[in-house]
Amino acid sequence: MSQQQNALTYEGVLELIRQVAELQKETDRKFQETAEQMKETDRRMKETDRIVKENAEQIKETNRRVSSLGSRIGDIVENMVRGNIVEKFQALGYDVSEFTPNKPFKYKELGIIGEIDLFLDEGDTAILIEVKTTLETADVREHIERLEKYRRYIDAKYPGDKKRVIGAVAGAVVKGVAAEFAHENGMYVIVQSGDAVKIVTSPDGFQVKEW
Repeated sequence: MSQQQNALTYEGVLELIRQVAELQKETDRKFQETAEQMKETDRRMKETDRIVKENAEQIKETNRRVSSLGSRIGDIVENMVRGNIVEKFQALGYDVSEFTPNKPFKYKELGIIGEIDLFLDEGDTAILIEVKTTLETADVREHIERLEKYRRYIDAKYPGDKKRVIGAVAGAVVKGVAAEFAHENGMYVIVQSGDAVKIVTSPDGFQVKEW
């Protein structure tokens, strides 16, 4: 083509200007839409953040209430076990006259520290009872470790004390094979019975284990 054929006319220039203006207008429109979308996204993020914070506070409050309720239930179960536990062990031939709740023990030199939910003492025998709202096998294992720890505590702090140490576990609800596992390890099992508690009849061949 010749330069004359390629030359823009006045009308052509106006058309180009019009097209550029349209493109600019479209760009401005899309930019505005993007800005609106970003504003909406920001609003939604803030709303989401608010909801998350509210939910976190609600969860925190729920956990606090559950923890408080769990503690109260635990206290109720422990008080229930305390009620006639002395006479229950007396019926088994133990000359127990009183008990101590939440008895701590500590021997700093060996790093021994613990607490016993219910401690029954008849002089030459100590009965250590662990109380749970729901008794599981893992709780029995933990109590075995507690009994071993208490034995080390006595041997270290009172070398001449040959007190027998025996164990028992109690639960308002006993799950799985927790009772069987406790019996296998020479411990008494205490469960809810009406408004009080009872010591589960031990199986044939049961022998109390001493720690």
